[in-house]
Amino acid sequence: MHMSRAIPGALALCLSVSVLAAQQPTEIPLWPSGAPGSEGKTGPESVTTSQSGELSVSSVHNPSLTPYLPAAGKGTGTAILVIPGGGHRMLAITHEGYNVAEWLRDRGIAAFVLKHRLAREAESTYKIDVESFADTQRAIRLIRSRAQEWNIDGSRLGALGFSAGGELVNMAAARPDEGNASAEDPVNRASSRLNFQALIYPGRSGDIQPTKETPPVFLAAAYNDRQDISEGLAEAYLRFKRAGASAELHIYSTGGHGFGLRASNQRPVGAWMLRFEEWLKESGFLK
Repeated sequence: MHMSRAIPGALALCLSVSVLAAQQPTEIPLWPSGAPGSEGKTGPESVTTSQSGELSVSSVHNPSLTPYLPAAGKGTGTAILVIPGGGHRMLAITHEGYNVAEWLRDRGIAAFVLKHRLAREAESTYKIDVESFADTQRAIRLIRSRAQEWNIDGSRLGALGFSAGGELVNMAAARPDEGNASAEDPVNRASSRLNFQALIYPGRSGDIQPTKETPPVFLAAAYNDRQDISEGLAEAYLRFKRAGASAELHIYSTGGHGFGLRASNQRPVGAWMLRFEEWLKESGFLK
């Protein structure tokens, strides 16, 4: 359960910080009757708390969305699916999920934090390109299917992923479909196509193989991250350039892996979301 509070200081930049409170938005199951591939898996989610109060979630068998909707009259119409990282073993859901969603919501952007099934935790039967990807696509469809209810412009729906979450965003951007107009389930009638994407220190950057039709991308990482991530992201940017697909790249000198969004991060990398907001405006996705 979380709420926002103001952080003093020149670099606070109105960052939202997640703390225990009574106003945590209600999670929405992606499949109210149970997720395909999770039949018989009824164990509860596991939630651990770090010394700094950040939450990590694992054992997800009932994937869900947590919506962070702007106040009435404050929305821009833009919506973003937020996918935390965690190596497909857990979800770093505070600094790569809730904090990010609160920040976006406070700027009029509807944000939705995804809890997806994890393929690499102990004894998992799930696969990244099966259940985890299905959860990602279903989340995009669910948001778009309720666009009118949530005051969202379906042509300005993007996704932002961290580390392993970036892998899923890239996969969704590369493998869209337009939905099944005759599907009984109204969610399945909606398109899973992304209009833009943000990959923040994504894993498996070699899998990022854009074409001219790939949605515009915002890329960010730290110079002192692992070589395969910092150099891999720079190489991915060049592939976007050569393909003629729109891209913006930020490599910060410090930050390491997993900087996410924390009010305590006063380094230049701590302001990466301001650069992301500027990119959204410049690209025409934030009106």
